[in-house]
Amino acid sequence: MQNRIVLQCAPLVAAWILAHMFSGDAVARIETRELTGRLSIQSRWYPKTGAWSNQRSHGSGVVAEPRFYVEDVQGRSFTFAPFLRFDAGDEQRTHVDLREAYLLFFGEVRNQEWEVRLGVDRVFWGVTESRHLVNIVNQIDLVEHPYKEPTLGQPMAHFTLSGDWGAVEVFGMTCHRARTFPGRSGRLRFPLIVENERVAYETDAGRWHPELAARFSRSAGDMDVGVSVFDGISRDPLLLPGIDPGGGPVLIPHYERIRQFGLDAQLTAGPWLFKLEALGRAGARDRRGVEEDYVATTLGGEYTIYSVIGSAADLSVIGEWNYDGRGRNATNIFQNDLFLAARLAFNDVQSTEVLGSMMNDFDTTTRVLTFELNRRISGRFSLHLEAIALLDVDAGDLSYASRRDSFLELHLIYNH
Repeated sequence: MQNRIVLQCAPLVAAWILAHMFSGDAVARIETRELTGRLSIQSRWYPKTGAWSNQRSHGSGVVAEPRFYVEDVQGRSFTFAPFLRFDAGDEQRTHVDLREAYLLFFGEVRNQEWEVRLGVDRVFWGVTESRHLVNIVNQIDLVEHPYKEPTLGQPMAHFTLSGDWGAVEVFGMTCHRARTFPGRSGRLRFPLIVENERVAYETDAGRWHPELAARFSRSAGDMDVGVSVFDGISRDPLLLPGIDPGGGPVLIPHYERIRQFGLDAQLTAGPWLFKLEALGRAGARDRRGVEEDYVATTLGGEYTIYSVIGSAADLSVIGEWNYDGRGRNATNIFQNDLFLAARLAFNDVQSTEVLGSMMNDFDTTTRVLTFELNRRISGRFSLHLEAIALLDVDAGDLSYASRRDSFLELHLIYNH
């Protein structure tokens, strides 16, 4: 359903924006045209047999991410960036999304710069590595990756006012995007299938309930601080038991209206980066289905050793602690977890970078190990290799259903 809405609305949105932006002698007024993007061939392999029937051990696919940018002589611009994935291993992972399709115009008043974006866009808030805690404007595209939190495009009106004092951003939104979930043959899924087409909402307006968000950010010396507020439909669904048309058990995503206050801060002290993300949220339901107000934090630091052993390489060591006040009733896996990572950037002409990390749950035996390699092969081609190992997954952990879903993934990417 969401893909159909995006595909139906995208041409209308693009046509309306372009008609207003380039009315009159459009050709004469357009100053810049750019077509960029990337095309990648991807393959993911699961060494172990799935815990549930019909799950496949291998999936390959193709991802296209074109990006079209046009700007007129007045500096107004329009960006159009769709996302298209075909996946042979899971039909629910084959999907189309409109990541960006917005008009941008800007100006200055009383030495203050202002900017307006209208359309579909993606916004990122936060500073930490292991979890993007306060980032809430866009919905997670879960079928893309279980941990990195890639996001779907969100219809919005985004206003920014900035000056020497900092920046204020205000968002007006509607058309809530439901989270994507793997299908029956997909991996990293729950024991029961999540019915992506059957979404329930707490509010009478459903997905069209209006949402408001705002953020103030300021850089002062070595400190960067952001304070945010959000009032709207939660991006995290509560999965309720239901029955499919054939009489089988399924899970139905249910979304509540929430209010969230967020804080993100980063302090730079020489080779050190100290990072904090914290939120207070009201209106959400916990793992038991009980409405519970709570706080959550991600706190940590990053230390960089430059020119390791006299080479051009830099080594960064990262440590972060994730806490959720709901404890074992949290609806995520970050209730009390320590994240440790090391990133080695070779700073060579191939932009080679290696990242290894471990997430350790203090309340259970669960550990997650990850390894990533990024390297440009030649010209426009690059390589991405990733491995995720799920170790000693506790039976009470939310990730227990995917305990056999460690995987190795390879991307061959063409950048244009």
